[in-house]
Amino acid sequence: MSTSTAVDARPPLFQRVRDRWAWTAVVANLVGQIVIIVTGGAVRLTASGLGCSSWPQCEPGEFTPVEHAQSSFHPYVEFGNRMVAPVLVVIGLAVVALVVTETRRPWSYRALGLVPVIGVLIQAVIGGLSVIYDLNPAIVGSHLLISMGLVAFSAWLAVRTREGDRPAAPLVDRTVRLLIRLLVALTAVVLALGVVVTGAGPHSGDDTVGYRFDVDPWLMAKAHAGAVWTFVAVLVAILVLLRRSGVRGRPWRAGLVLLGVTLGQGIIGYVQLFTGLPIALVNLHMLGAALLTTAVTFFVATTRDRGPAALPAAAAAEAVAAHG
Repeated sequence: MSTSTAVDARPPLFQRVRDRWAWTAVVANLVGQIVIIVTGGAVRLTASGLGCSSWPQCEPGEFTPVEHAQSSFHPYVEFGNRMVAPVLVVIGLAVVALVVTETRRPWSYRALGLVPVIGVLIQAVIGGLSVIYDLNPAIVGSHLLISMGLVAFSAWLAVRTREGDRPAAPLVDRTVRLLIRLLVALTAVVLALGVVVTGAGPHSGDDTVGYRFDVDPWLMAKAHAGAVWTFVAVLVAILVLLRRSGVRGRPWRAGLVLLGVTLGQGIIGYVQLFTGLPIALVNLHMLGAALLTTAVTFFVATTRDRGPAALPAAAAAEAVAAHG
């Protein structure tokens, strides 16, 4: 094959950019969705939830925190968390440009690329409402749960970016698939109860506001722990069935990683409970919750197969030129 033919075979510039950077953008989005949970946790745990008294400005007439005699670190913590959102919007727009416009892939994949940027914009509004309504725990709790949902969608987008588009073929039997559905449902229960435990305890987000969930925090902590142990029991049952059926490789490894993350979360949870809820451990627990959500998503993805990802057009053209 002549050199001119190889050059002509190269795809358009934007397609080469897409093939080169789509995976990077997808991973950056997943990392960013986890980071904003951690920074949001720092706002709540340092009682900085009303560090900025207004929204979208920090103070009436001022976009950034203003130094004055009574200044504290709270406005800067809150403002720092707010500034993560524009970064996520930029990353989300890059995902839209690189994923949604990928006409070589089906719409079921491309539609996932819309979720991050839409989710961040919705979250910005909810964050503003939480300030306007003085950190009502229901609004603050929904803020966190939506973030966890965005982590799950972002992890699924990462999975779909690296796999093919054939109809999903299950790699496990019907019993395991049913248990996996139960595991996903338990993940939602664990996260929701974790939000209630926090809303019922001392870390509502601002130490001058008395809003709390009107429930017994110790009782809710027990319910949360019970849901976690049920989650562990179901996961262990899945791993036992995988081993007995001879399933190895990615499902087995992903299941073991998920078990490790879950047990690590359990240890952090018990230590923080019996050491008076130090904010560093509570924030680490929030990071762990995001990692748990990611690990569950990745594990679910390993239990079915959609074939290998298509060779990007740019790489295909280079391969043709190399072997021409």
